[in-house]
Parts: sequence; C-alpha cells; structure tokens
Amino acid sequence: MKSAYWLSAVFFVAGMAQVCAQGDKKSTAILEAMSNKYQHIKSFKAAFTYTPDGGKALKGDATVKGTKFRLKLAGQEIYNDGKLMATYIKETNEVNLQDFDPTASGDLDPTRIYSAYKKGFKYAFLQEKKEGSKTFEVVELTSTNKASQVNKVEIQVNKADKSINSWKIYQKNGQTVKYQVDQFQPDVNVNDSYFTFNSKQYPGVEVVDLR
Repeated sequence: MKSAYWLSAVFFVAGMAQVCAQGDKKSTAILEAMSNKYQHIKSFKAAFTYTPDGGKALKGDATVKGTKFRLKLAGQEIYNDGKLMATYIKETNEVNLQDFDPTASGDLDPTRIYSAYKKGFKYAFLQEKKEGSKTFEVVELTSTNKASQVNKVEIQVNKADKSINSWKIYQKNGQTVKYQVDQFQPDVNVNDSYFTFNSKQYPGVEVVDLR
C-alpha cells in the first residue's frame, strides 16, 4: 500500500514541511500564474510518461475532480473518492482499502497539483528553453524539509499558457525520475462513481481492508 501511494504522492511533487516557501520574483510569478490556471479548472485528465532513473519509460494517466482522483500507473490503479482510497494491484488481483486523510499525507495527492510548491520548497528561475515552436520556463524547487526524500524538483512550465509540461525529481538517494505530460484535458465530464472502486468489475479480487 505504501509503495502504491508513494506513486501518487511523488507524481504531483509535494513536500512534507510546514514552512512557507520562498523564491525570486520571476519564479514566484511563473508558479503563481500556473497555480491560478489550475485553480480555475474543475476537473481534468492527464496522460503522462514516467521515466525512472535508468529504467524503462512507463505510461500512466490521472483523472481529477475536486478532491477526488483516479491514477493508473505501473500495473496499479488508485481510486480516491475523497474519503476512501483503494489501490488495485493487477498482478495479484488484490485491492488495499484505507481511509484517506489528506492532512496525514502532507498534501501529497493529485488534487493539489497547483499548490504543491507552496509548502516545503524554496524556488528559483533557471532558464527559458525552446523545444520546437514552444518556449518553456524552467524553475527549480529545492526542498526545505530535512526529512523529505526529495532533494529538488526541476519543473518546466509552458510560457504561453502556464501549463505544466514536465518535471524531474531528484531524490536524496541520488535517484531521479521524470514525468512528461503527453496530453492534458481540462474540465472533463466525469461521474463521481468513476473514483470509487467497484469489486464487481474485478471478479475474484482479494480485498485487504487496512482501515
């Protein structure tokens, strides 16, 4: 369960510290513009490529609506209806259930994508870089939490529309992982039931209740 939840946590790059973040004027303006963009989106679906250090690139997707989310990645699917979190593991046909406590998770969930940088990081503008016809603003977030496994995060924001293009996480153990947003659909029409695990859809599933 812990490893599955770590995937959802690290995917949206949040920190555990309760200190206020700080940054230079340019990086602050970029991040605030990005934050403002996502705060006005009621729901979204994002497809992404996840590439661990020296590993094979994997595809995943996340759907978010308010405090609810559903994440698919590496043979696991995480359902969160805002109260109960269910992690389904395809290989073993097993689902782990536990109460969802956003305060205990340290804001580590996809519904806080636009505010993740506000706690536990200081940040600085690095550069502008062009890829084809697009220009990206690169901001470096450095963790201020000594207990965090994350050392720093390098995030690319599209200069034109302030959307997140990619981010690379540098862990304190020396490992890195990169997430590239392949497709982003704002304001998708999704029913609340999509975020609730339904055992009837998984014949023979073993239910492990950790509540």
